[in-house]
Amino acid sequence: MEASVAAPRLRMYLLWSSLAGAAFFAVYPAMNWLTSRRTPLHLYLTGELAIPFVPWFIWPYLSMYALFVLPLFFLPAERMPTLGKQLIAGCLISAALFLLLPAELGFARQVPKAYAAIYAGMFSIDRPYNLVPSLHVIWSALIALACIDFARIPLKIALFAWLCVVVASTVLVHQHHLIDVIAALAIVIFLRRQYEVRHA
Repeated sequence: MEASVAAPRLRMYLLWSSLAGAAFFAVYPAMNWLTSRRTPLHLYLTGELAIPFVPWFIWPYLSMYALFVLPLFFLPAERMPTLGKQLIAGCLISAALFLLLPAELGFARQVPKAYAAIYAGMFSIDRPYNLVPSLHVIWSALIALACIDFARIPLKIALFAWLCVVVASTVLVHQHHLIDVIAALAIVIFLRRQYEVRHA
C-alpha cells in the first residue's frame, strides 16, 4: 500500500472507527443496565434450548474483533464513512429495539473448565440482555460484507465463510437466540440497501 493511499485511508479508518466505537459504548452498556432493571421477555422457542453448547466456538466468536481491522486493508478511504455510518445506525436501531423488546437469555450460562478465564471474563462485563438484535452479528456482517465488496474471489469466499462461522458462534456459545440473529441480519440487509438506494 503506497504511503499516498495509506495515509488518507488510515485517517478515515481512525475517525470512523472512533465514532462507531463511541456509539457502541454509549448504547450497549446503558441498554444492558436498563434492561436488567426491567421485566425481560423470553423471545425464543423452547426447542432452541436444546441447541448444544460448544465451548471452543468462543474462538470464532471472539474473532469478530479481528474483523475490525480489515476495512483498513480492503476499503478505499471514500467508503469508510459509509461503513462507519452503517455501524452507528446499527447501534441506534439496536438501542431502540432493546428498549422495545427487553429480552433475557434463555440458556443457562456455563463456564467450561477448558476456557474458564475467557468465559468468566466475558460474563463479568456482558449481562444476558441486549439480545434482539445481536450487535455482534450486525457489526460482523456489516464489516465483512463491506470488505467482500472489494475483495478478490478467493478472499470473498474466505471472508463469507468466516462471517458464517462468527454468526453461528453467537448461538453455539449460548450468547444469543435465533431471533437475535435473524433480526440482526435483517437490519444489515436494510442498512446496505439504504446505501445502495442513495447512491444508485
